[in-house]
Amino acid sequence: MWMFRRHPVLSLATFAYLAFVGWITLGPQPIGSGNGAWLWRLLHFFSGHQLTSWLTYSRVEFLANVAMFVPIGVFFVLLFGRRLWALSVAVGVVLTLLIEGAQLFIPGRVSDVRDLVANSLGTVIGVFVALAITAPAAKRLRRQRA
Repeated sequence: MWMFRRHPVLSLATFAYLAFVGWITLGPQPIGSGNGAWLWRLLHFFSGHQLTSWLTYSRVEFLANVAMFVPIGVFFVLLFGRRLWALSVAVGVVLTLLIEGAQLFIPGRVSDVRDLVANSLGTVIGVFVALAITAPAAKRLRRQRA
């Protein structure tokens, strides 16, 4: 709780992003192809070219899940601090486990091990991005303390 009082704006942004992720992952899935028709057309276009034929729906979905969880890793490191980076990873993995578990009970949603891997990978990438971004400031603080 101390981190929420110490970083109220960051805490609010984190909770807002987590609510967005919850809405995306636990809310009703769009029905029919009307909402995603542009994606299918784009994937069909890419499949017709040798250079981009590897870009399938499954890969796009996996990469989207990775990308959606990168900010979570960043937010958790900023909230918990650099020293607790492993906690940031653990909380991100537990979060995705909870999401995938909840999807088992939501009609129209599918729980998938690939999503667990993608979301966890996104969290880990986000943690390393946050550690890299905050490294200069951490180094400067260590020098000031010495």
